[in-house]
Amino acid sequence: MPKSFTHRQICWLLFALNLSFQSFGEDFSAGPLFDKFKLTLDLGHRTEAIGPFFYDQESDSEKTWVISPLFSHDSNPAVESSEDDFIYPLLTFEHFGTEYRWQFCQLLSFSGGKGPQDFEKRRFTVFPFYFQQRSPDTNENYTALVPFYGHIENRLFRDDIFFVMFPLYSETRKKDVVTDNYLYPFFHLRHGDGLHGWQFWPLVGDEHKDTTVQTNGFGEKVIFGGHDNFFALWPIYFNQTDGIGTDDLEKFRAVLPFYSSLRSPERDSTSVLWPFFEDIDDRGKKYHEWEGPWPFVVVARGEGKTTTRIWPLFSQAHNNSLESDFYLWPLYKYNRLLAGTLDQERTRILFYLFVSLTEKNTETKAEQRRVDFWPLFTWHRDFNGNSRLQILAPVEPLLPNNRGIERNWSPLWSLWRDEKNPKSGANSQSLLWNFYRRDATPRSKKCSLMFGLFQYQSGSESTGLRLLYIPVFETHKLTNHL
Repeated sequence: MPKSFTHRQICWLLFALNLSFQSFGEDFSAGPLFDKFKLTLDLGHRTEAIGPFFYDQESDSEKTWVISPLFSHDSNPAVESSEDDFIYPLLTFEHFGTEYRWQFCQLLSFSGGKGPQDFEKRRFTVFPFYFQQRSPDTNENYTALVPFYGHIENRLFRDDIFFVMFPLYSETRKKDVVTDNYLYPFFHLRHGDGLHGWQFWPLVGDEHKDTTVQTNGFGEKVIFGGHDNFFALWPIYFNQTDGIGTDDLEKFRAVLPFYSSLRSPERDSTSVLWPFFEDIDDRGKKYHEWEGPWPFVVVARGEGKTTTRIWPLFSQAHNNSLESDFYLWPLYKYNRLLAGTLDQERTRILFYLFVSLTEKNTETKAEQRRVDFWPLFTWHRDFNGNSRLQILAPVEPLLPNNRGIERNWSPLWSLWRDEKNPKSGANSQSLLWNFYRRDATPRSKKCSLMFGLFQYQSGSESTGLRLLYIPVFETHKLTNHL
């Protein structure tokens, strides 16, 4: 059996560790067991222990501590926000000002906060079976037990929902439009401001809306176009007219898949054997497009759009603000966006195997970039020039900029980390969770290897070497005082 540590040996080890800690100040290194160091990309410090399973980090405005991947806590007092993750994304809690929300698997959730009238609202959801909201203002209260009975407000893309034995009966409202559904989705009646309609889906349906005039927030009268929509044997026959009473009257007629046509002041299109063959004349955007057979062959010419596509061999498409190209899809894909001062370029190879994203500010010339090569590495550089390289990266390329993944899971597989801060001149490298670690600034360098058994540090005032946590030498540099 291996000989156990004696009391004297343990005391000697603690004494050596204490000497090392005092000598190196706040920065103490024992490799994957324990390591404390200054942040490279921000002001603050970080403590890591037990390999990738624990770290505690504090910067100017943010504090984080993590037991990876079981739990993490992140708080930012400057903006009154905090996040708690339990085996992310299984169970999460988010708090921002007076708003809060916690969820379990996106199925069970509690949330709340103060509304515009300073009333606190509390929501409880067991999706998709139970919805509840409570507030001091009882008019804001609702309860729904699906499919039996309930009332829901501002959920599921509707302002109001009421149902009894769904799908037998339900009533929904979106703005002024109210829809009564009977045996959803087969029969409904709809009414609103100048609107009435009905459908017996998929056999027949008809809806009419008058042209209406409303006053906006600036006191101006705004015309809202009416429409006449009719279908039979959905999705075969359609007869729709939109924009009635406006300068943009649009008529759509279709007997699918044989023929469809759209006619409006700015756009005409005709389709035969929809969706394979279509001719589009878009006078508003100033281009003419031929598709046949779609999506394999598409040709567009004009000021607003130029496209040549023979899928999957190649495609080249662009206008004044967008560019989209591919060759041997999905082998190579390129996109570019010009919007205001933003110039964004993205190159992808085999979907997410390789992704390069560059964003530039055309006024300031500042640039940030991200490169992912799944699952080998992820690298990014922000607008300040700060850069970080991580090897391995099995999830980050698929879910870029996901703080939950980066905080809870990335430490587990980050075999190599390399960070550079060009503004301060600081840089750091870490291999196998600080089994090897190097930190450098313009005025100092520090290197630790093999659980801190080898440590070297040099700075403007002193240089030192430790082996087995025992000082080998330490020299102090003379300084001149005027």
